[in-house]
Amino acid sequence: MNELNTTSLEKSKAIKLAYNDYGSGQPIILIHGWPLNRVMWEYQVDVLVDSGYRVISYDRRGFGQSSKPWGGYDYDSLATDLNDIIETLKLENVILVGFSMGGGEVARFIGNYGTSSIAKAVLVSSVTPYMLKTKNNDAVDASVFEGMKEGISKNRPQFFKDFGKNFYNYDSFKDERISKAMLKLTWNLALQGSRKATLDCVDSFGKTDFREDCKKFDIPTLIVHGDEDQIVPIDVSAKKAKDLIPNSKLEVVKGAPHGLMITHHEEFNSILLDFLK
Repeated sequence: MNELNTTSLEKSKAIKLAYNDYGSGQPIILIHGWPLNRVMWEYQVDVLVDSGYRVISYDRRGFGQSSKPWGGYDYDSLATDLNDIIETLKLENVILVGFSMGGGEVARFIGNYGTSSIAKAVLVSSVTPYMLKTKNNDAVDASVFEGMKEGISKNRPQFFKDFGKNFYNYDSFKDERISKAMLKLTWNLALQGSRKATLDCVDSFGKTDFREDCKKFDIPTLIVHGDEDQIVPIDVSAKKAKDLIPNSKLEVVKGAPHGLMITHHEEFNSILLDFLK
């Protein structure tokens, strides 16, 4: 495991980000979803390294083995952490791959820092462009996010046990595409995040508007989403992102849930490699 110090927006406290750095060639940064960490990419890392890429995956602040500060879970801070990784490792011609909440980091990074160091972007089951239902955005009602926070506050382990089943549409696949052991691993990864980070990030991914960020994409962008996603419905996310992001391509994985990088990893890896090449 490697550790990297970031120029945290909380200037008085250093933030350490845990990351893995494998392979050589064009760099790919894998940005995990909520409430997991970099371990979620295990079906992708080997394939990408073997295909000739340098693969960097890191734990978002508050999750996995990274520092768990009390604050800084807004997307401006998270984009700063991503920028620090790119600058500290002196990366150029980078491919950003963001899953779910991680798609928000990709969007806000491009919105705040541009694409001078970025070659391509990939949004997987992403929360972009705007999850919250408002007068001018037909999406997810705020009560859903408040209900999530209430469930986490009352009984975090039980909430994530139930959440994991919806994450993978477990009742539809069971041992065909997702095992009980993988469900348990997902539960364990979720509980490695701090309670504070887990709660704060619900507001971040649920209530951050990325519509203006999406308009600033000026690089080839792949959007991948399952049409059976119960966590981030495709109609309020990927289909809208496709309309906002110039030069983007939407690939719909038929029958796939939110956690398609595991349940449909062969299909997803094939789509990803075709786009990268």
